[in-house]
Amino acid sequence: MSVTSERMKEQRKIKKLTQTSLAELVNSSRSSIAQIETDKYTPSFAMLSLIADALDTTVDYLQGKTDNALKTSHNGSDDGDEIKLTEAQKQVAYFIDPSATQEDIEQIKKLVEIAKLSKRRL
Repeated sequence: MSVTSERMKEQRKIKKLTQTSLAELVNSSRSSIAQIETDKYTPSFAMLSLIADALDTTVDYLQGKTDNALKTSHNGSDDGDEIKLTEAQKQVAYFIDPSATQEDIEQIKKLVEIAKLSKRRL
């Protein structure tokens, strides 16, 4: 098994979550979670990020880039300014390509703004 699948399963069990309950937390299916845990499916970065949030850990930990399973803020301070994503934001993030460049992201943001303006006119 890969580091990601092993750590994901380990953290899920530590949190006393079933595959079904984890799937519900990340808007997925139990079979998708099972396939990730058995290395039959490699999750996108967006999905891995949702899973890490649900397991209260980091993507770096799940990927084996660090052995620290605890979340820490990026700037080293714990000032409580961390932004939590809404369910709608998580769903949108799930569909964004993790390999998107900054230019791609800017274009996506412009498209979203156009869509929001169109919606207001309806």
